Amino acid sequence: MFTGLIEEIGTLRSVKRQGEAMVLTIAASVVTQEVKLGDSISVNGVCLTVVSWDASSFSADVMPQTYRHSNLSELGSGSPVNLERAMTAGGRFGGHLVQGHVDGTGRIRAVTPDANAVVFAIAPQDPSLLRTVVPQGSVTLDGISLTVAGVDREAGQFTVSIIPHTLRMTALQHKRRGDTVNIENDILGKYVDHLLALRLGGTEPESAASGGRRAGLTEAMLRDNGFLA
Repeated sequence: MFTGLIEEIGTLRSVKRQGEAMVLTIAASVVTQEVKLGDSISVNGVCLTVVSWDASSFSADVMPQTYRHSNLSELGSGSPVNLERAMTAGGRFGGHLVQGHVDGTGRIRAVTPDANAVVFAIAPQDPSLLRTVVPQGSVTLDGISLTVAGVDREAGQFTVSIIPHTLRMTALQHKRRGDTVNIENDILGKYVDHLLALRLGGTEPESAASGGRRAGLTEAMLRDNGFLA
């Protein structure tokens, strides 16, 4: 489990590829402190397991499932990556609950200055991810805990507003329009959506109970069950 507060920007030292499997070696100085074999480190929001390390770097395996569902497949030697060690029970909880289990990728549609902030518009590759993106709720982009500024379901995108400190301390500073980011939606919303889908329509993405639509947390469902007037 992570908090989404990036500890340092690492640099990809080498990538060994075999089909859709990879071994990443990442140069770092903070997350390698007191590291042990089998420790979890978030790399661009993906929870990876340390398989070897020294004082200035660590290596981790990337399996095909992770390769296919994250932007780690796009990395090359010299790529900057966001790094965070797994949270400790006695540490400060400054972000939100982040599993390091990426739901999918999104493409940056726009990067717009807004006074001292920068607004990023993100379009998920899978539009269904917008179901559990809530305005003023939490979302993780490349491992960064952020607050959703707005959601435009018709346009298939959401926005986040980045303060200067976050931009300066993360690899997001290197991202441009057209680049991809890893998206992890808030765990609370995902569980609620999943459980409501089971209750209202079974395990299939679409069900007769939902009139051919996916059963889940929708405005119509809330109204039908008395939550909305």
